Amino acid sequence: MQVKSTRHAKYQSGHHFVWIPFKRRKIFRDEAIIEATKRYIREAAANNDIEIEAIEIDRTLIDHVHVFASFPPRMSASQVVNILKGYSSRHLRMEFPWLKQLYQKDPLWARSFYWGTCGNVSAQTVKRYIEECQG
Repeated sequence: MQVKSTRHAKYQSGHHFVWIPFKRRKIFRDEAIIEATKRYIREAAANNDIEIEAIEIDRTLIDHVHVFASFPPRMSASQVVNILKGYSSRHLRMEFPWLKQLYQKDPLWARSFYWGTCGNVSAQTVKRYIEECQG
């Protein structure tokens, strides 16, 4: 991952998000919905200064969305995942009317999600660096 810049910060971050459909419904049986989900997540990211490093739908369980992304420090992980989930939900329901009938008033995605971070150095390396900087 490259070091990126904003007006007031330089950053290098990697974030792994995973979420599932509401009630773990197996909505990813069709290649068309898998590709549309990826497309809408990429569109949401492009519109909001989020860089997608990788995106995949779990084809074994047919109910997990995995996204590896980088975003500026002004954004929180919960903001980012809400942007990606909200945009994709709205557009998937428009493109695939059967999702509206399947979920009716329920949300398309479960409220919960997994978030993990990764970087180019280990936690131990950062800790040692900070301890050695104490002069």
